[in-house]
Amino acid sequence: MKDKLQVLAAKTARSAAAWRALLVFMLLLGLVAGGVLTRGAKTRADSAAPGAAPLAIPTPAQLSSAFTQIAAQLRPSVVNINTESTIKQAGPRRGRPGFDGEDPFEQFFGPFGNPFGMAPRGNLRQRSLGSGIVVDRQGYILTNQHVVKGADRIQVKFADDPKPYEAKLIGSDSETDLAVIKVDTSKALAPAGLGNSDGMNVGDWVLAIGSPFSLEQTVTAGIISAKNRDVGGSQFQHFLQTDAAINPGNSGGPLVNMAGQVIGINTMIVSDGGAWEGIGFALPSTTAIRVYDQIIKTGHVSRGSIGIQFVNDENRNPALLRALGVKQGVVVDDVKAGSPAEAAGLKSGDVIVAVNGTAVKDGNDLVTRVSDTPPGTTLRIQYARDGKTADTTVTVADRARLFGDQNAEEANSGRSDEASGVKFGLSLQELTPELAERLGLRSASGVVVAAVEPNSFADDIGMVRGDVILEIQRQPVRSISDVRRIQSTLKPGQDVVFRVRRGNNALFLAGTLK
Repeated sequence: MKDKLQVLAAKTARSAAAWRALLVFMLLLGLVAGGVLTRGAKTRADSAAPGAAPLAIPTPAQLSSAFTQIAAQLRPSVVNINTESTIKQAGPRRGRPGFDGEDPFEQFFGPFGNPFGMAPRGNLRQRSLGSGIVVDRQGYILTNQHVVKGADRIQVKFADDPKPYEAKLIGSDSETDLAVIKVDTSKALAPAGLGNSDGMNVGDWVLAIGSPFSLEQTVTAGIISAKNRDVGGSQFQHFLQTDAAINPGNSGGPLVNMAGQVIGINTMIVSDGGAWEGIGFALPSTTAIRVYDQIIKTGHVSRGSIGIQFVNDENRNPALLRALGVKQGVVVDDVKAGSPAEAAGLKSGDVIVAVNGTAVKDGNDLVTRVSDTPPGTTLRIQYARDGKTADTTVTVADRARLFGDQNAEEANSGRSDEASGVKFGLSLQELTPELAERLGLRSASGVVVAAVEPNSFADDIGMVRGDVILEIQRQPVRSISDVRRIQSTLKPGQDVVFRVRRGNNALFLAGTLK
């Protein structure tokens, strides 16, 4: 038994030794294999790194184009315009000095921001944003009237200059929605070159530059989509249509051709959602130039009229012209009583075929030529009646005074402070016979106070909206130009006396100029 146990123990010992030897062998084999794999991996990594060059940021490529050059050229000329205005809140009606019951001035012009006819109470400050274009080194800037209308404060910012500059309104024109403002600064200004919009064709490339949604110096590109677009506004607005993106804040900025010339003032869009949908409109530069020249000369725009209404070209029927015995012309629909046309013998049903020997193409052509004629100028009108042609002469009248409509009257309104060394703080309105009747005045002599600037000289002496200025310094006032003429002779520190009519009463207002 003992021998058998010794034999079994010996076998077990040999078996354990064998297993230990096998385990050692497997461990050694694993170490050898691991070393080989590690050396192989290291070799592959070492061989990949030297052959791969690091990435480098390339030098900026100067890919110049016509768009780039034009944008850079116009950059100093395009400005950002910020305005602040006072909005009146509605409240219980309060009688205004000199008027009993309803204010006829407010009845004629409409309450400010109040559809319920209630008198204003309290003030709210409203800010708006737009664009403009420098057109003269003296600081004159073209923009839209709706950008600056009613503003108590106008500030202008130039490209690459964080400082805001105070601007003043020189004049505006509601018929074309254009305005001219001015900044007084020693800063060297770069006026943009103005082009002739008549030379633009459908399909021509254009750039629109401005501050849409407060994003200053934004440039968008497109083409002229159409010309002479009438979109239901004034008869003096015939737009260039473009698909260059125009959004809120672009108003008053330039539409530029590929020569870098301003050929339009971006004015409006057609959109269901209030933002750009591919259709925008710019007022042609030819119109803007005519309006600008009048505003900087007189502070307002005067347009000629002969006192007729005519059949709209959109509704013109070729059969009507044939029945009247002509192939082309403008059919007179109505003649205003007491107008130059009536004095010249024109009647309803006449067809105006030529002005000063030049054929009239359509109603727009006639309106443009007559409105551009200074009041007092004589025109030779050729017309057809009952199949026969005849000539007559007509003396052009001022459209605002002839028709007395609100839009025309606004064209003859302006601030008295322009072109003067002192400031009254007044916005004035020419007094037409119709307005005098509405205000209950016996005569149309004087000018109407349309607005009084808070804390101004006029405000200090007690002048209010609706007053009619009859005299300044005992000199009669018959027009806004009289106010400006007298004002230009005054100096700060001088005592000034106004004689005004307020309702049925005449009174004197006086103070010392600041």
